[in-house]
Amino acid sequence: MILAAVAATALFGALVYVVLVVAQVSEPVAATVYGLTPRRLWATAAAAVALVGVVIGGLALARSASRVGTISGRRGAIVALAAGLIAVITGGLNVAMANGGPGTGNGVVGGAAAIVLGLIALALGGLAQARQSRTVLSLGK
Repeated sequence: MILAAVAATALFGALVYVVLVVAQVSEPVAATVYGLTPRRLWATAAAAVALVGVVIGGLALARSASRVGTISGRRGAIVALAAGLIAVITGGLNVAMANGGPGTGNGVVGGAAAIVLGLIALALGGLAQARQSRTVLSLGK
């Protein structure tokens, strides 16, 4: 369990770094800004929405695997898809508008985290939706 958590954290860190390199903002600046700025707040909110989408998507995927509670699995999949899409768009906008790297107060790390978590939420929601459709078809509804 601990090894899986360490591996997941390392993978998450690597994906955030890849997003920052692709956006060409991976280098920190000399003047680091401390505290909460409006863009950091925006990025944090986007990452929080993405994290909620991941949790709901995971729960929807677990519920759709069982034949009990299929309605909540369908709603959870839709919520996860919507939260993931919102997070990817807002995180992408935040990273695209940033004019500096980590430490500038532009929220690029939070924006990159929102993109990665949003993509994970989209994947979980899509898997739950596909499993839900397959369950409904097998039940003959």
